[in-house]
Amino acid sequence: MSVGAAADAPRVSGLRHAARAFPTLFRVGLVEIVAYRAEFLVWILTTNMPLVQLAVWLAVAADGPVGRFDAHQFTAYYLSVLTVRLLTSTWLVWQMSMEIRDGTLSSRLLRPIHPLLAYAAQHLAGVPMRALVVSPIFAIMIYAAGDRLALRSPALVGMFAASLLGAWLLIFFTMVLVGALAFFVDSAIAVFELWLAVHAIFSGYLIPLEMLPSWIGRAAAVLPFRFMLGYPVEILVGLLDPATALRQLAVQWGYVLLLFALAMMVWRAGVRRFAAFGG
Repeated sequence: MSVGAAADAPRVSGLRHAARAFPTLFRVGLVEIVAYRAEFLVWILTTNMPLVQLAVWLAVAADGPVGRFDAHQFTAYYLSVLTVRLLTSTWLVWQMSMEIRDGTLSSRLLRPIHPLLAYAAQHLAGVPMRALVVSPIFAIMIYAAGDRLALRSPALVGMFAASLLGAWLLIFFTMVLVGALAFFVDSAIAVFELWLAVHAIFSGYLIPLEMLPSWIGRAAAVLPFRFMLGYPVEILVGLLDPATALRQLAVQWGYVLLLFALAMMVWRAGVRRFAAFGG
């Protein structure tokens, strides 16, 4: 066996062990979600800002379309925002910040599975429950604006699925990046709240990006926030043609790789600091 192959053997073995352990971690996370289903449902019910915005824009559109958005397009857009938001968001920042501050992370670091893999399994386990919750919303969206949606195009449906996974990964790695700041600062939550405010504007969560002032819209089109929410929504409601959606899918996954690299860099530096202080 070559030196390179010998060096890679532990890494390959670790990946195989992680792959075997992931389904078990997922099931444990699902059991936790079911056990704390009341808190889970309360959290989902508080995510109602898209419905508030929908009511506002329906009142505006009552006098006529706003750009290419009429009442049906606004309905499709904001119900899609609510659907994508519920399927892709996580609460990892709060969890990481708490575990770093109270030292609980130490027990995770002693386990044979990488903590971030365990976090990912736990938070992915919430997706099936969220899908059940959003299924009535999705049905209403199809009824209200079915002819506006991209469901008739297999290519767009496939790109929407890929963009939904990309959005989840972008948000997850952003949460890791911001949560790992708790290794260095007193309140990573304050940083996260600032991120939430910027995200609400530049992701299309509050207002469709094409309705923002042109200089804000141009910035929002290239920042990663749009690819966490607005981009999959735009595919679903038929605002993007297949060629444009495919080009932007490559950009989204480029951002996934970039945020993964940044999150891992801050995480590793933070763990070294955590260990040095006896965490």
